[in-house]
Amino acid sequence: MNNIPIPSTSTAGKWKPEKYPPYIHRLRLSKLTLWSFIFLAFIVFFFIFSPPSASPAAAPRRDSWGGPDWEKRVSKSARRNTASGFTVLVTGAAGFVGSHASLALKRRGDGVLGMDNFNRYYDPNLKYARQKLLWRAGVFVVEGDINDSALLHKLFDVVAFTHVMHFAAQAGVRYAMQNPGSYVHSNIAGFVNLLQVCKSANPQPAIVYASSSSVYGLNSKVPFSEKDRTDQPASLYAATKKAGEEIAHTYNHIYGLSITGLRFFTVYGPWGRPDMAYFFFTKDILKGKQITIFEAPDGGSVARDFTYIDDIVKGCLRALDTAKKSTGSGGKKKGPAQFRIFNLGNTTPVPVTELVTILEKLLKVKAKRKVMPMPRNGDVTFTHANISRAQKQLGYMPTTDLEAGLRKFVRWYLDFYSASKNKSAW
Repeated sequence: MNNIPIPSTSTAGKWKPEKYPPYIHRLRLSKLTLWSFIFLAFIVFFFIFSPPSASPAAAPRRDSWGGPDWEKRVSKSARRNTASGFTVLVTGAAGFVGSHASLALKRRGDGVLGMDNFNRYYDPNLKYARQKLLWRAGVFVVEGDINDSALLHKLFDVVAFTHVMHFAAQAGVRYAMQNPGSYVHSNIAGFVNLLQVCKSANPQPAIVYASSSSVYGLNSKVPFSEKDRTDQPASLYAATKKAGEEIAHTYNHIYGLSITGLRFFTVYGPWGRPDMAYFFFTKDILKGKQITIFEAPDGGSVARDFTYIDDIVKGCLRALDTAKKSTGSGGKKKGPAQFRIFNLGNTTPVPVTELVTILEKLLKVKAKRKVMPMPRNGDVTFTHANISRAQKQLGYMPTTDLEAGLRKFVRWYLDFYSASKNKSAW
């Protein structure tokens, strides 16, 4: 190509390019095509073979669902062992309350199928450990989101569920300030999606779902009764839980779904949630870290109606056992259906300072305390349950005091986190 004239600086602006011979155009075109193909191949290779980006907030990859083997696992898990047993779908089965309730149902002979999306709100390794516990007991946990209508419809096609225990939710009060959308996605949209599938099922299942003591919000009347006002939520979490109660009433009224809501009061115990104070206090006290204890705006103590997990599960099962059948069929209501709301608490509020003192005694370690005014993050200063309705209608009666419950938790915690395979969770 040395015969191609190159313009000099003295002739800039005056030089007129000569026409290139035909083979020069073909050569340049072939080179351009070659490099285009190479670039395209590189892009395709990059997208196909590069690993997906891992976001800390992203849920882990879910197992594929469907197919004969998958359906056999679903059917086997949901098969009841007694003629009078129930067939129960438990959402949030790998969660704290969901895993305990699933095990209790399975132990008494009910058919149980779990469902959980294993999100990363807290360490999913703890959820997978609960899943293994359930698997050993014969409970299969389907990995999926309650917003997945196709999956839910498929589960109801495979199994004729008599009951649904709905625990799947975005938990936590403070996290709502960081990720408000997750609460709307799970606690409202997800609940609506589940109810849509349930009302279209034939037969319709009876539903027992988890609400929260947080719905009482800024209510100053104590102890909290189901008759008290719940229109002053102090957090987005509380607002979505209250919205869930109203949505449940709507589906009960229009479609004849039998629905029971349970307002949990500060549940604690083995296999609990790491975002709860008793859990991370234990972790930090053992590591010698300073713990922050909040006080009320008037300088008073912050107190919670701590309720042990076994007592909560007994209340859940009693709600299930006393739930009447739904009255609808295929989405059409045939008569009035049962609708109930219950408090499930311990009726004995304990100051958080006393909680720490009990942990110090059980762990044999002195806590490094730092007392601060409670920030405006949606937390309330106290909770106190009136359980007279649950006592009368469910026969609910908590029996575990805080020290006895924490003793069982600490024993589990030290055992679970002392295993070498779980040391990374510290």
